[in-house]
This record gives sequence, structure tokens and C-alpha cells, in this order.
Amino acid sequence: MKTWLTLLPFSVFSCSALAFTTQDIQQLSESQYWHTLGHYQSGITGSFKSLVDSPTFFISEQGKTNPLAELNATVDVFETEAKAFTGEPANDSFSCRYPARFHWLKEKLQTDWPKPVCPQQEVWKQALNPKGLTLVFPTAFMNSPSSMFGHTLLRVDAKDQTRHRELVAFAVNFAATPEADDNAFLYAAKGLIGEYPGYFTVMPYYRKVREYNDLESRDIWEYTIDFNEQEVQQVLRHLWEMNGVEFDYYFIDENCSYQLLALLEAGRENLDLTSGFDLQAIPSDTVKVLKEKGLIQLPEYRASFGTRLMHYAEQLSDEQLQAARDAMNGQYPTDGTPAERAATLEMAYEWMNFEFYDQALPRDVYAPKLQKLLLARSQLDTPSPFSEPPRPVMSPDEGHNSTRLGLGYRYSKHEADQALLEWRIAYHDLLDNAGGYIPGAQISFFDLQLGVDRQGKVDLNQLYLIDAMSLAPDYRVFDSLSWNIRAGYDRQPDENGLTGRYFMQGGYGKSWGDANSLHAYALMSSELSYFDAQGENLNLGFGAESGVVWQASDAHKLALSAQGLYQWDAMRWRTEAKASWHWALTQHLGLRTQLQYQQWQRDDFSSSVRLYAYF
Repeated sequence: MKTWLTLLPFSVFSCSALAFTTQDIQQLSESQYWHTLGHYQSGITGSFKSLVDSPTFFISEQGKTNPLAELNATVDVFETEAKAFTGEPANDSFSCRYPARFHWLKEKLQTDWPKPVCPQQEVWKQALNPKGLTLVFPTAFMNSPSSMFGHTLLRVDAKDQTRHRELVAFAVNFAATPEADDNAFLYAAKGLIGEYPGYFTVMPYYRKVREYNDLESRDIWEYTIDFNEQEVQQVLRHLWEMNGVEFDYYFIDENCSYQLLALLEAGRENLDLTSGFDLQAIPSDTVKVLKEKGLIQLPEYRASFGTRLMHYAEQLSDEQLQAARDAMNGQYPTDGTPAERAATLEMAYEWMNFEFYDQALPRDVYAPKLQKLLLARSQLDTPSPFSEPPRPVMSPDEGHNSTRLGLGYRYSKHEADQALLEWRIAYHDLLDNAGGYIPGAQISFFDLQLGVDRQGKVDLNQLYLIDAMSLAPDYRVFDSLSWNIRAGYDRQPDENGLTGRYFMQGGYGKSWGDANSLHAYALMSSELSYFDAQGENLNLGFGAESGVVWQASDAHKLALSAQGLYQWDAMRWRTEAKASWHWALTQHLGLRTQLQYQQWQRDDFSSSVRLYAYF
């Protein structure tokens, strides 16, 4: 008996070592979940490579490309630490650094590894106090290249959290870390080719709400994720493993939304969320995947600062708005009912507060003014006269899918008629079904059109790398600017037919009306073009672009547009005019007709009809 007792500690750990076989390890290394924890992607030949770019993340020297080697190394270090376990705190141990791996392997291999003592991790978990997760979707922000498609982040919901306390919860964000001196063009260019590192960070949720909701005036949608507490805990264990881990950040595919899906996959075995995003990961599409998997519920809507201010202004007359502007200048209302004066003071406060954030006005000047407005409003014992902004009819997950395939036919006055094949990687144009998208905003990425005539000749008619437009109409409380940018390849009429052109074009101006109904725009434009035609290769053009867009009904949208640019080097005008009608047959199916006039070295007139499918 005495001999058996002296061997007991050794037998506990030696049994652990013999509880699994080499075949068990091989099978686990091939499992989807182990690939999830290592962020492995398989190649065409069956090879693997992790998206993680931090060498220190891997325990094995071959860990980035060899899941089996990484698993063997992980089990070895866990076994070694288990045998040497003393019960003392060990924050730097492998068991503490890789809690998701440890938890999963202990269960799968049925080992008796002792629970590690990790004080830093415990303090972190106590601060989060996690019970649930919420996916947060701030809508697109057209003035930032990385946010033109929208953005997603996670909120960690605490056990004692209520609807009125979620702002003090913590948020999980994945974002690029750009160079401080990079301008917007470099930021966009480097982001497209993965030149920025991306990291997971945890911060108070109210900071992100202030950034998106207030400073950038982006509406926010909040989707509760259907994970139980054990699944939430495993997601957070893996998030701990991601601390300081670097990924290459790509705006189009390996972006914030893709990496959050990869993080959520750690919560549940055999949960596949990322496999459909090989080419692009548009935030709204990633939300739809969660919906298809039954993982999200009806979202909560958080109106932005700008949305609230616009809604308040709609409830006031021109005279009341002028009174609010006077109150912003210190001329407080003395006439009218208490409710009318309250409306004036509330509007003045919200309006000034919006301008304070939007224009980065000096705090020492405007903070006292805001306090005086609040004090004056507090002296009126009457409830707020304003209603809250209504929830939009459609949330982002209900909008059309971002990839578009088109089939059609074009009749031309001077050129051969063509069957048309179109393909757009992403995302939305002004004529697409507007439900779930920002009115007056367009961003098309990699928009391709091929034409085939009756003789079988194939022409590349168009390849727009980017075609973005932001039409923010002037409103009673807003003085907004509109812009567009377009770059790629198209064909223009010359003396011999249609000649190819590479170009970059941009415009800046104003728009008017209601982006949800009828609105018009006018932009001053410039472009740099390189033509295939001999003698007129490089041209710099200046001119204008204007148009009208009318949302006639939920299913029908019409547009007129015209552009004229004088080409300085060639000393000739290039003009173009279009009339378009889009009929949304369903949310993911549309019919579009278009009349187009082009003039360069000669003129051309064409008409086309195209059937679009969104997927």
C-alpha cells in the first residue's frame, strides 16, 4: 500500500499521457474546430496556411502551415505543464496563454490536466462579466474608405446588463492600424492590398457609439447572438488568445467582418461562417450569414445624432427653427407656450451639440453655451415635445445581396448590337433596390461588362474598379457636400467605332431634395484619361456632371444624368447622357432599361435592357 501511494502522483499524469493515441491527435488536427482555433485555410493542393501573421502565436516552428505539428506541440507543452503543476499563478504559461485550446483539448482528449491559475485572465473575465454577445452594425460611412461598406463589431453583454446600461458594456473590434501620416488615398490603396496590420481590441462600448453614432452620424443596428453562456465563454477564451496577434488587413475580404465571423466560429464546433467569403466579406452579407444560420434575432435600432436632429427639425416650422438658431446665439425664447419654448431650446441644444462634434468646435467656447441651454430648458416643467426617429422599414440584413450578375442586350445606332454579360463583386448603386441601404449612396467595386455581337466577337465594354458616389442633400439644418469618384476602363466613340479608355474621374458639389424620394445633384468634375486611339492618348478634362434620381415607388426608380468635360489637350468636348429605369422584381432580382448618348470624336446612341440577380 505504501508503495502504491508513493506512485500515485506519477500515475495520475502518466495515465493522462496514455489516455489518447497518435491517431486521436491526427484526427483532431484534421478537425474543422482545430483549424478554427489556428485560423487555418486550406489550399487547392490540400496544404494549409494560417491567416495569423504573428510568429509568436504558434508554438511549433512549423505551426503556420502545419496544423498537426502545432497540435502536437500544444499537447506536449500542456502535458509538461500538467506534470509540473504546483497550483501557483502562472500567467505566462501556455495553459494560460491558450485557454480556448486548453479547454477544448482537455475535453476531447479526456485528460486530467489541472486547471491553470491565471490571475490576469480572471481579472479580465470579471471585468467583462459575460453573459451574451451582440453583433453591432454601424451603417456605411462614405467619407472613410474602410467604412464605405459599413462595419461590424461585437458587444459583450454583462450578466447585470439592462437595455439602459449596455453603453457601459465592452466592445470587441477588429481594425487596421494605419500609418499616422497616410492620407486617404494611401489608406485606401494599402488597405486593398493588405499593407496594414489588423488587431483585435477591447474597449468600452460607449466609445464606439460616440464614434459611430455621434461623430460620424451613422445609424447602428444591434443583433443579439443566440449563444449560450458556455459558447460565449469559449469565444472569449479565443479572444484572449488573440491578444496582440497580428493579421494582414484587407478592406475587401479579410476585414473586420470576416475576422469577427472567424472569432464567433470558436464558440461552437462545426459552425461554419467564413467559407463563403473567399472573394469579399461585405459587412451586411456577414450579418445575413448569421441570420441564415439562425444565430441572430430581430435587431435593435439606434438612430444616429444626424438622424435624430433631422427628425426633430421635421417637427418644427421655419419660424421655430429660426428661433432655435437665435437661441444658439443666446437669444432665448420668451413668447409661446411652455411646450413651444421647450421645443425651441431642445432643438437649439441638439443643433449646437451636433455642430460642436461635427465641426470640432472649441470646447472652452461651446461647453458653457450648451450648459446654459440645458439650464434654460430645465426651468420649463414640460415633457419633450419631440417623438423619436422611426425605425427604418428594412434593416441591413434585409437588403439585396451585394454581388450582382446581369444578362442583357444592347441596341446601338452605329455599332453592332450585343448580348451583355455583367458581373459586379460589390456592392450597391443608386438604382439598385434601396431597402436596407443608405439613400443617396453608391459604391460599386469591380463592375464588369462584356459584350458579344452576332459574329461572336467579345468586347470588354466596361471595367470599373471603383464607382462611388455620395449624394447628401442639403437640409434645413445641414449644409452637405456631395462627391463622386470613378476609375477603370470603358469605351468611347471614335472615328472607327468604339475605342478603349483608361480613366480616373472625380467630382465635388451639391445635391438637393429628399434622397428617399426625388433629389438632384450637380458636381464640378475633372478626369484624367488615356485613350487607345492614336494621337489622343493622354487627356486632362474639366467640366460638370448633374442628374436627377426619383424613387417613384418601392419597386421603381428612375434617373437622368448628364456629363460634359472639356479635354484640355485634345481641345474637344466629351459628353454623355443617360436615362435609366430600374424595376425591383423582388429583393434580389431587378430589371433595368437604359438609353445612352455618347459623344467624343463622333456620337453614338444606344438602348439596353438587363436582368440583374443579386447573390
